[in-house]
Amino acid sequence: GREHSFPTRRSSDLVKVRFWGVRGSIPAPGPDTNRYGGNTSCVSVTTATGHLIILDMGTGLMHLGNHLLASEFGKGGGAATILLSHAHWDHIQGLGFFAPVFIPGNKFELRGHGRSSAMLEGILEGQMNPNFSPLYTLKNLGAAFDVHAVVPGEPFTAGGVRITAQPNPHGTTTALAFRLDEGKRSFVYASDVGYGADGPTPEVRALYRGADALLHDCTYTPADQARRQSRGFSSYEQAADAAIAAGARRLIPFHYDQDYSDADVDALAAACRAYLDAHGGAAIELIPAAEGRELSL
Repeated sequence: GREHSFPTRRSSDLVKVRFWGVRGSIPAPGPDTNRYGGNTSCVSVTTATGHLIILDMGTGLMHLGNHLLASEFGKGGGAATILLSHAHWDHIQGLGFFAPVFIPGNKFELRGHGRSSAMLEGILEGQMNPNFSPLYTLKNLGAAFDVHAVVPGEPFTAGGVRITAQPNPHGTTTALAFRLDEGKRSFVYASDVGYGADGPTPEVRALYRGADALLHDCTYTPADQARRQSRGFSSYEQAADAAIAAGARRLIPFHYDQDYSDADVDALAAACRAYLDAHGGAAIELIPAAEGRELSL
């Protein structure tokens, strides 16, 4: 069907997006979540030049790490960029179980949300406190692990990709949305978003505009979102509205509520498709995120 069509991989010049964890808040393993998966947020992007960019470090990061061990990362010759939207537990839980960071020679540059690089590193060190982790400190990782705070609106590059970030409201805090541009291809990652009455800011609207693929928070149905507005998440209607306003080619629902079964997500995706069709988004391809699914741009 339309929700599950993918371009055929034609050559090495494609940007590849793969989903390793698509849930929000806490992992949700079990027979009712097998098709979409129960791990928390983690997405990998392999650029046309072969550089690896990792978006968020939820429990899906563990499975990405195990996959990478068969590559140069298993021999200490890997390098990757990690983009961290924010440091809530479900976006950093996988770091201590990410096998490549324990192999000397691997190099990771983490860019994320924080008023300063030192503050962001301190936040990540906090989860390594011996009360919570046997690792004790980031310094005990075998790989080189460099942490830098992102300046919203100030572009930077990684592996030939131009990356820009803007903050979105997320409950009492904010979470960064990232836009990745390589050549004429663009991918936007906008998880953990709870817009106010006016919707996205002008800066965020510009970030989303014309994206080949917009991955967007789609935690709730509208009814559930209305009851839980303080949590700072979106409904499928808000995700669809953002994609329509942006003129995005594809919308990728993401960050499903941990209590939603596969059948619930099926129903959410079907309702989102109907909403797009009824509100000027019939041309937008809908691709619900699911663990193991890969999209080529």
